[in-house]
Amino acid sequence: MTGEAVVLGLRTAKLPSRALAVLLDLALEIVVFFLCALVLMLVQPQLDGAAAAAILLSMMVFFLVAVPVLVETLTRGKSLGKLALGLRVVRTDGGPVRFRHALVRGLVGFFEIIMLTGAPAAICSLISSEGRRLGDVFAGTLVVRERVSTARGTSTFRPPPPQVLHALGPELVRLDLSAVPDGLWLAIRQLLSRTGQLDAAIAFRMAVGLADELAALTRWAAPAGLDPVSYLGAVLTERQRREWERAAGRVATPVPGPVAAAVAPPVPIAPPTPSAPPAPPVTGTTDGGFALPG
Repeated sequence: MTGEAVVLGLRTAKLPSRALAVLLDLALEIVVFFLCALVLMLVQPQLDGAAAAAILLSMMVFFLVAVPVLVETLTRGKSLGKLALGLRVVRTDGGPVRFRHALVRGLVGFFEIIMLTGAPAAICSLISSEGRRLGDVFAGTLVVRERVSTARGTSTFRPPPPQVLHALGPELVRLDLSAVPDGLWLAIRQLLSRTGQLDAAIAFRMAVGLADELAALTRWAAPAGLDPVSYLGAVLTERQRREWERAAGRVATPVPGPVAAAVAPPVPIAPPTPSAPPAPPVTGTTDGGFALPG
């Protein structure tokens, strides 16, 4: 579990698989070391004892310390033995290892595995619940199996059942959501979309906190028997209904439906027809006739 309470789909590797991976790596490194030493003796047979010992010691450090560090750094935590057994070295937060992590693991591993025949590493791995050896403890890493498929999805949230929404419909449509800030809506959406990735207990506590904050702003607490996740989902569904109506050019009216009830659009009113201008007044003449104005 990471610091953000996200449960990773990883399983830590225990002592048997880790020991077998180390043996495979050591076998390959020792074989390559002896081959290089044999080539050196064939190429330079006249080397004195001191020079040969210095070169062999440098080659041993190179193959037993430098090579594992470089391989783990370049492959993001894998080696030949770990690749064969499906293992990988990662940080304790699940991220890939870097050079400093591989260097600490390599230096400590040289003493606890090679110089001390692996006894400290085996004891520490048996004691640790995550199977970590001393090099992992000092480097802040652990060895895990490759990501395994889990039953967790990206989200376990589903909208509340229609009967629940139907029962809460009259109360939902009367809610005043204007006091709820956008930041709280964003937090609710993020929680509901990540409930499948969060630890169940932590997700429930977060839902209770958000439900209390939402109830204080809307002045409508969660009804008895309704869990906080469903309460948040119901209120969020009502807000989305209002946004949909607003986008469709409708006016959200209190209707006793669960969500988005059909609201008839307003009947268009024809603009008034302009009236004809008044007729000019008629003026009489002295001879009994009529004269037009102007």
